[in-house]
Amino acid sequence: MSDLRLFKRDAAGRDVELVGSAVALEVELQRRVEAGLEAMLGVRFLASEYATGPWHRGRIDTLGLDETGAPVVIEYKKGSDSGVLSQAVSYMTWLRSARHEFEALVRDVLGAEAAESIDWRRPRMICIASAFSHHDRVAVDNVSERIDLVRYRVFDGDLLSLLLEHSSPGVSHPSGAQRRRERTVGAPKPPAAPVPSARCSAPACLEDLYGELDEALTAWGEVEVTPLQHYIAYRRLVNIASVLFRPGHKVILTYLRLDPDTVELEEGFTRDMRGIGHLGTGDLEVRIGSPATLEKAQALIRRAFEAA
Repeated sequence: MSDLRLFKRDAAGRDVELVGSAVALEVELQRRVEAGLEAMLGVRFLASEYATGPWHRGRIDTLGLDETGAPVVIEYKKGSDSGVLSQAVSYMTWLRSARHEFEALVRDVLGAEAAESIDWRRPRMICIASAFSHHDRVAVDNVSERIDLVRYRVFDGDLLSLLLEHSSPGVSHPSGAQRRRERTVGAPKPPAAPVPSARCSAPACLEDLYGELDEALTAWGEVEVTPLQHYIAYRRLVNIASVLFRPGHKVILTYLRLDPDTVELEEGFTRDMRGIGHLGTGDLEVRIGSPATLEKAQALIRRAFEAA
């Protein structure tokens, strides 16, 4: 991955590069990210310095719940990280063994509705450090956990940059209901279900159009595409776009992470969804029902990804 470079225009109108550095204290980074957790990472804050008990003997820097309802563990490293793999395995093991404890925490902090909608299939770990090695990236690609490696730098003027260095999608874990069925005495173990693909979730009449939309949504860099129960999420550090199909409708609903106030809304094409409940994430709804409307949406898609 190439380095992120920042420039500031001086009094003479020249661009001067800002030199980034690491924080003096790890807790400074932690407190700053926790204060802006939802805006920076799309994660709702649950707890800080959470003790994992006498068996695991750890203290998780930050616990949260992301936009898709997945549990999130966040660890911070002031410098380069050398223990991301062991921490990921340890804390994810604790998370899966402490589901009731985590659900109780979510209920206390975010309410019963959030607790009931937790998606346990793909819990996520985010490690934020000033640098990662090639061995870190190789290691996370070879474990079953879902791990994001995020590189940070701080700059003069109280600037903080976060760059997704590497991401491993992990594997989907069975739901609680499926595990209970498998434990039932005498119940036959169902065959492993194939991992759903985004393309196969599109109705036949929209499959070709969705294929073109998928290309547009993945054209601006490395993007994780995750088919969820009700929609398809396109994510970098945060969900940038959500795509869903309505039964019987010949239109693809796409929700972009864009401020509707910055868009000239057009009836039947774009809609401000703030304050309106809907599946998926994103405040701007874009209705795509033809190649022509997809072409019109290209500029909005690009803006959403450039702003991420």
